[in-house]
Amino acid sequence: MAALLGCIADDFTGATDLASTLVRQGMRTVVLLGGPAADAATPDADALVIALKSRSIPAGEAVAQSLAALAWLRTAGCTQFFFKYCSTFDSTDAGNIGPVIEALLAELDETFTIACPAFPANARTVYRGHLFVGDVLLSASSLRDHPLTPMTDAVLPRVLARQMRGRVGLIGYETVERGVQAVRAAIDAERTAGTRVAIADALNEAHLLALGAACADLRLVTGASGLAAGLPANFRSRGCLRAQDSATLPMVGGLSAVLAGSCSAATREQVARMRSWAPSFELTPAQLADPQRAVADVLDWARTRLADGPVLVYSSAEPRQVAHARALLGVDTGAIIERALAAIAVGLVAAGVRRLVVAGGETSGAVVGALGLSALRIGAEIDPGVPWTASEGGVPLLLALKSGNFGGADFFRAALERAR
Repeated sequence: MAALLGCIADDFTGATDLASTLVRQGMRTVVLLGGPAADAATPDADALVIALKSRSIPAGEAVAQSLAALAWLRTAGCTQFFFKYCSTFDSTDAGNIGPVIEALLAELDETFTIACPAFPANARTVYRGHLFVGDVLLSASSLRDHPLTPMTDAVLPRVLARQMRGRVGLIGYETVERGVQAVRAAIDAERTAGTRVAIADALNEAHLLALGAACADLRLVTGASGLAAGLPANFRSRGCLRAQDSATLPMVGGLSAVLAGSCSAATREQVARMRSWAPSFELTPAQLADPQRAVADVLDWARTRLADGPVLVYSSAEPRQVAHARALLGVDTGAIIERALAAIAVGLVAAGVRRLVVAGGETSGAVVGALGLSALRIGAEIDPGVPWTASEGGVPLLLALKSGNFGGADFFRAALERAR
């Protein structure tokens, strides 16, 4: 049976976040890590999510990778497509969200779509086109200090207009509150007015479900994973999606470890909590001046402790420490850290780790690449947007790949307990 929904995510943790949402709504979902080869076999799934690492690369490269992913998903039989980006709309004035949306629309010969990064379960809401993180505007949150995509403007129509050629519109709260038919009428009106992309307000899950239902006839939908929650019901109402247990994963025994590369406030708090109950090793800028030695030191330390329980290895740091690391290691600081953590992951798996939690989108991408994984089957959620996943093929592994900003303060403990 051909897949129904084809998704393109601009980072690895975003892909698992999206896939988790689809599984929760009854779609068997597999994440493909990186662009699959043209002749790659199509997994048995209702939804396929291609996890790119395109959020922070040059816009032209992001467009090329996204178009290649779209071509493969069309070959796999998908009839609707979802472009997933972060619920904090992480991008620069050059892209990559706007350029990718316009390229996907053009390739599908479509003229219109919506954009909605709202994810109320993680306190991301959109009101009159303004993106809020909790009770503050995005521009007043910790995301304004993001090292790669500092978000200093919370007005999404304005942000998106700087990234694309087409007109950007708005489907406001009052319309979304009135429900599916009102949103459909607004979509028709925006399309008639020549709007290329309309930002959609959403303050709660009901709004996202209404938006998803209203998008049943759009070939391309874009947003954070919350918006995708409303799409499976459209396939079900057409008789294309059967009732099923979509979240079952195989049992995997073995040792456990946590790797944290994100410097977000949420991950730093999670690291602090785990340090209070588990052995931890901090990768410092001074150690990473000799990455090969640093990796060897971490693995020597971990091998003597893994049998007694999970261990934590982290490079997460405060903004001032990140600045110090950049001064010490140079402009490739992030890449140096990612490569080191990825090499540590390979060494931990060789030492018997089979349950691995990774914090940070870029770190997660580096880890799954180093482990040579090509696909992950998605299981039940640990926290909103973060599921356990099982590797397909090769050494059996359970992985939880967490976006830096996601998860409660005790996420690491909760994740490891759920994997038992």
